[in-house]
Amino acid sequence: MKRHEDDFQLNSHLSTLASIHKIYHTLHKLNLTEDVKQDGHSTGSNTLYADPFDNHIAMPPRKKRRPTAGDDLSAKKSRQESVFRKHEAPQIREEETFSSKRCLEWFYEYAGCDDVVGPEGMEKFCEDIGVEPENVVMLVLAWKLDAQSMGYFTLQEWLKGMGSLQCDCTERLRNSLDYLRSVLNDTNNFKLIYRYAFDFAREKDQRSLDLNTAKCMLGLLLGKTWPLFPVFNQFLEQSKYKVINKDQWCNVLEFSRTINLDLSNYDEDGAWPVLLDEFVEWNKEREMS
Repeated sequence: MKRHEDDFQLNSHLSTLASIHKIYHTLHKLNLTEDVKQDGHSTGSNTLYADPFDNHIAMPPRKKRRPTAGDDLSAKKSRQESVFRKHEAPQIREEETFSSKRCLEWFYEYAGCDDVVGPEGMEKFCEDIGVEPENVVMLVLAWKLDAQSMGYFTLQEWLKGMGSLQCDCTERLRNSLDYLRSVLNDTNNFKLIYRYAFDFAREKDQRSLDLNTAKCMLGLLLGKTWPLFPVFNQFLEQSKYKVINKDQWCNVLEFSRTINLDLSNYDEDGAWPVLLDEFVEWNKEREMS
């Protein structure tokens, strides 16, 4: 009997709660509910709506703030800067990026209607970049372009070499001259350039360098770094030699790097070419006299 009474009271209580809940939501739709904070105290207009039968707290709809004149100016300035950056960025990238088209146009400034820069064009080219034709940096540049003939740059050599240097105009090449000079400071690069110079300077139908050309190239490459070069050059001038072959050419570099200035460590029974044996003997006689 008591159980039935308890069930009746529970059902009655639930029914009452449901009725109150329904009435609350009806009043809420009509905007007649009381505005309360989370702690239950009444507030003004900007409050939270509390449902006594729900743990959920609903935020009131936020009103949009009316933009001020300052906001309009700021937004306008931001849009202008954005448009400026869109136009500015490609221009900067274009200036920083190597252009094959610009490099091609640069080539024809010196080649004219031909596909090769010849002696006249080369003279103007050297003048524009501020380098004398006989300056060693021109030899390094020719090596970078892998030029096959002294005094000439072909279109293919130009595009490939200038592309590797990322130079497509006179100004960029001028800015790269210090780098080209520094290449000579590397021992391995210097050896490669020295060997390249022999084939670059010789007549293509000849296997050797004529003596005058050899002396010029040796002076260019060793004149400032090998103290014995003036003596060796004097020896060549009074010698019977009219040409220098590649074996002799390569051994002169090895000689300059390994033999003492007083020639005290020179081995006459070593694998040196006769040219250098004769130089050592000639120098000893010169010193004795």
